[in-house]
Amino acid sequence: MKATLILVGTIIAVCGLTTATSKTVTDLSELERAAKALELYLQDQQDHQEHCPFRTWEQPSLDIYKETLTSHLPEGCIK
Repeated sequence: MKATLILVGTIIAVCGLTTATSKTVTDLSELERAAKALELYLQDQQDHQEHCPFRTWEQPSLDIYKETLTSHLPEGCIK
């Protein structure tokens, strides 16, 4: 898990996503979009385990995260 997070951090740093706040979602390159989606996907997994493991939740596929670029945690699961 740590290695995956390090990889995501490296991709984000290389792609410049840390400065992408001025970009709109449609302005992101495919690589930037994939990196952001993976970051959200992994963060949702971690947040679910830490904050609401008692809630049944089927995490959407990574493709869904790529489309929406938003968290998909269930309602009531604190981030």
